This record gives sequence, structure tokens and C-alpha cells, in this order.
Amino acid sequence: MKPAQLTQVIVDKIPSMRKSEAKVANLVLQNPLAMVEKRIVDIAEDADVSEPTVVRFCRAIGCKGFQDFKLSLAQQLAASPSFGQIAVKDSDSTKELSQKVFDSTVDSLLKVRDNLNLKNIDKAIRKLNEAGRVEFYGFGASAAVAADAQHKFFRLRINSVCYSDPHLQNMSASSLGKEDVVIAISQSGRTQALLDSIKLVQKQRGTVIGIAPSFSPVAKQSDIALEIDAEEEFQIFTPLSSRIAQLTIIDTLTIGVAQKKGDDLRDHLKRLQTGLKSLRCNH
Repeated sequence: MKPAQLTQVIVDKIPSMRKSEAKVANLVLQNPLAMVEKRIVDIAEDADVSEPTVVRFCRAIGCKGFQDFKLSLAQQLAASPSFGQIAVKDSDSTKELSQKVFDSTVDSLLKVRDNLNLKNIDKAIRKLNEAGRVEFYGFGASAAVAADAQHKFFRLRINSVCYSDPHLQNMSASSLGKEDVVIAISQSGRTQALLDSIKLVQKQRGTVIGIAPSFSPVAKQSDIALEIDAEEEFQIFTPLSSRIAQLTIIDTLTIGVAQKKGDDLRDHLKRLQTGLKSLRCNH
């Protein structure tokens, strides 16, 4: 079990716990930071349960015992001090849920930013700036990110297209050349159809920029890996944070390429803005 998932594991396990164990769980969720400094006797007293109950609680959430629980919680809080406060509960109000979603997203973005490989970002920007054609591949939630990326690069006057169908990806990949670039986007980094498309691009000597979790097959197979390791606090619903992180990486690449295009692109973007004004209502 990854440390960053601990508080959500506690929330998920509460319905299957005994009442006494649930009392310990709720105490932990109220103030995770305080739990790291407490002894087992302190937690038992605060929750009004026995010390063996605290041990059973620890085992119920997948920890070997009390010390393992404290270590996992400490690791989680060290990686992200606010993360322990973000676990979603069914009883959360709209205000609480909204705050947790925003806090979780901001927290994930900061962690992704701090772990970015800036050399690879620079390599990706240079490759994209020199590219004859840029294609964006993604499936599921990542397909929406790919579509957004294509729209942004189209504005940069770069020949670009987005494909979320594996057959179209393979057909297009087979027609690319050494000056062309594919950005392969994957939340899991393990989609076989995407890996197959990457191989075809590289067979044509094209460059693949992978936006995927570190050490995943997509990241390993890409020529330039932009790694995103966003813990999904709400993954039972949908991968929220990783998608926002993917979009932010795309924004970073877009602005980086725009910088290299210089004044001619700025003039082009101003003309686009002027042209779009006619499509907007004046009310």
C-alpha cells in the first residue's frame, strides 16, 4: 500500500469495521498530524477504546501493527502535509467536498511541478518547435487532454491532429517521418494500444514524447518521458488530479514553443483574437 493512500483507505474501510475500530478511524481522520506523535495508550484513551482495539484498527487498514501505521501515516504527511486532510467521506457537505477537491488538485500539481525533469521539458519544447507535424494520442480521460492539446498547438500554426482511435493512430503513425513528433498521453501508462502506436512511430524514426507515470511502460518506451505521478485521492470516481496535471504539462509545452516562435506568432495570435471577437455577443 502506498503511504499517500492511507487516509482514503481508512475512509473506505470504516463501513466494514467494528464500532470500536471505527471510533479510532474517525479520531485519526479528525487530526492525522496529531496521531504521529501519540502513543498507543494515548489514542486508545482519546477514542475511548482498548489498546488491542487500536491494534485491530491498524490491521484492518492493511498495516502490520501500530508502529507500521504510524510510519505509513508519517510518510504520507511528510510527502504532503495537507494530504491527510483531503480524504473524502460520504457525510461531507458540499463545502467540505469542494474544498477537498480543490486542495487535492493543488497539492498534486505542486508535487508534479517539484518532480519535473526540466531537461526533458526543454528537449520536448525544442523537438516540438522543430517538428513538421505533431500528433496527440490518448484514450479515455486522456483523449480529452489530447484534444485540448491539439487545439492549443493548432493556434501555434503547427500542423497537428488528435487521434483516440487505435486504428487511426496506427494508420497515421505509419505515415510519419523523422521530423514528426507524437505526444502519447496516458494516465496509467499501460495501455497496450498506445504502446503499439508508439512502436510504429519509432519505426518511422519519429519522436515520441510520453506523458505518463514514471517507470510505466509508456514512460520507458518514449524517447522523451514527462513523468506525472499524481496520487488520485478520488480515483474511485474518476482520475481528477492526473488529468489536471496532464493539461498543465501541455500548457507548459505550449508556452515554451510559443516563446521560441517569437514575434511572428504573437502577431498571429493577436489576429486570431480579433477574428474571434466577431463570434461573441455584445451583451
